[in-house]
Amino acid sequence: MHDTPLTCLDLWFKAGSYMERPGEEGLAHFLEHMVFKGSKSSEAGEFDRKIEALGGSSNAATGFDDVHFHVLVPSKVVAPALDLLLDLVLKPALQPDEYSMEREVVLEEIAQHNDQPDEKVFQKLLSTCWASHSYGRPILGYEKSLKNSDPKTMRGFHDRLYTAQNCCLSIAGVFPKEIKNLIANSQLSDLKDNSRKESSAKESQKLRFHRQRVEIGVSRLESARFLMAWPIGPAQDQLMLMGADIATSLFSEGRRSRLVQRLREDLQIVESVDMDVTVLERGGLILLEACCRKDEVEKVENEIHKILKESLLTLPSQPELDRACHLVKNGLCFNLEASSQVAGLAGSQALWNRQQPLLKPLKNISYWTASKLRDEIFTQLQPEMSCTVIATPIETCS
Repeated sequence: MHDTPLTCLDLWFKAGSYMERPGEEGLAHFLEHMVFKGSKSSEAGEFDRKIEALGGSSNAATGFDDVHFHVLVPSKVVAPALDLLLDLVLKPALQPDEYSMEREVVLEEIAQHNDQPDEKVFQKLLSTCWASHSYGRPILGYEKSLKNSDPKTMRGFHDRLYTAQNCCLSIAGVFPKEIKNLIANSQLSDLKDNSRKESSAKESQKLRFHRQRVEIGVSRLESARFLMAWPIGPAQDQLMLMGADIATSLFSEGRRSRLVQRLREDLQIVESVDMDVTVLERGGLILLEACCRKDEVEKVENEIHKILKESLLTLPSQPELDRACHLVKNGLCFNLEASSQVAGLAGSQALWNRQQPLLKPLKNISYWTASKLRDEIFTQLQPEMSCTVIATPIETCS
C-alpha cells in the first residue's frame, strides 16, 4: 500500500516452553511478560509509549517451540523502532518489584485458563497423547514452578536461550536501503552463542505418541466433546503437512465436506465438527473435535469411525479433491496479505532453517492425488491409531 508504507520487525528466538528445564515450567511465557516491563535503559511502559509515538504497535507470542516479539511501524521510522525493540528484548531489566507484581498477573492467567472447561478438555488431550513430553504440558506452565522462581532464575533462562544461534530477525514491508548497516551496527552484533549444548540436550527428548481412549467428566461444560488426535510429521516435512491440510479440508471444511455433511447436515447429531493440523517443529497433530449432546456421544463416535473407515474404500472425486486443494491454496495466500503475516512466516522458517519462497508449499499440492491421500494420509487417520478423549458435562447441584 504505497500511500501508507508499513514495516514489520519480527524478532524470533528458539525459547518456547519446550526449552524449559524441570522447575522452569512457565518461564518462557512469563519472560515474554517481563520483557515489556522495561529494559536496563528504559522504564516499564516506556517502550509502548515510544512505539506508539512513532505511529506503531507491538505484540508478542510464546509457543511450544519459540517466542517472538514484533513491531509494526511506518517505514520511515524503522531505525529508531529497531533500536527500541532490540533494547527491550535483549536487555530486560527484570526488576524484583516488577517481577513479583507481574507474576501475580501470570498466575491469574493460569487460574483463568484452568477454569475454562474447553481449555481443560484440550489440555487433557495433549497430556494424554504426549504424556510427559514438553508438548504435553501447558505453555503457561505450573503455579508451583512460577512461585518458586525469581529474577535470577529468569535471567539464567534469558542468558541461556536468547543467543545468536537461537535468534532470527525477520523484516517485511518497505525498509530503508541502509537496513543492513542498521542491523550490523545494532545490539544484535553483541549477541553471543552459547546455545549448542542446550539444544543438543533437548533434542534427546523423544516425542512419543500414545494411543489411548479416555473419558472424563468436566463441570460447566456446555455440551459434550469428542476429540481425536493423530501424530503428523515435524514442520520440516512440508509435503506431508500439505497432504494433511488437504485431507482435513476434505473431511471438515464447509457443508459439503464429509464429516459436516453426514453429522451436521444429514443426521443433525452435532453442533459442530472440525479438523485441523497443529504444526510443531518436533512433530505435530491432526485434530478432530465434535460438539454434541451428551446422549449423542456414542452415535457420533460410531459415525465418525464409519466415515474414517469409508475413506479407505471411497476415494475423493475429482471435484471433491479440487475443492479441497483450492481451499488450502486460498488459506495460504490469504495468510500473506499483511507485512506482519509475511514477517511471521519468514521468521519462523528462517529460525528453524527451512527457508523457502513463501508460496513454494503450493507446489506440493499437485503431488496429492486421491489415491495418494488414501495410501499416505487416510490409512493413518483410523480410529485404532488415534488418541481419543471424550468429555461430558458433570451435572452440579444449584
